[in-house]
Amino acid sequence: MRHGPAGDRDAWRRAGRPDEKRPLTARGRDKTRQAAAGLARAVGRLDLTAASPWTRAAQTATLVARACGGAVVERVELIPDRRPEELLAWLATRRERRVALVGHEPHLSRFASWLLTGRTRSFLLLKKSQTLLMELPRPRSGAAVLLWSLSPRQLRALGRKS
Repeated sequence: MRHGPAGDRDAWRRAGRPDEKRPLTARGRDKTRQAAAGLARAVGRLDLTAASPWTRAAQTATLVARACGGAVVERVELIPDRRPEELLAWLATRRERRVALVGHEPHLSRFASWLLTGRTRSFLLLKKSQTLLMELPRPRSGAAVLLWSLSPRQLRALGRKS
């Protein structure tokens, strides 16, 4: 899942604040809470939600964990400039079966594309709060299967049906 809607990047930068600290907006929190409710309806309980330590991703992960259960951990492997191999190496060490990853673009779409095809060139572009469900039978690039992709609007609609 890509993090939810955050404050304006340019305004944040002009104020001299680091992008890593940019939070979800109040409306972004509401939309993300609704999307997380939809995710819970679509996938049920999660074992673990891993998030980039950047504020907006960590806030999104907290909302996802409230809706779907499981623990939250922050992982530097989900920071935008990290290599896909680093994130996969961490995932390969986990015993949990149902893991949500919350991060940023274009990092998440590159990672998902790499898992699906084995190529580092992305063919995806995730909107804020967009979610992919993938199955990874073996921890290696090109081994994943995309089960579905739900837009933020679709997730929020599912969340309202709860």
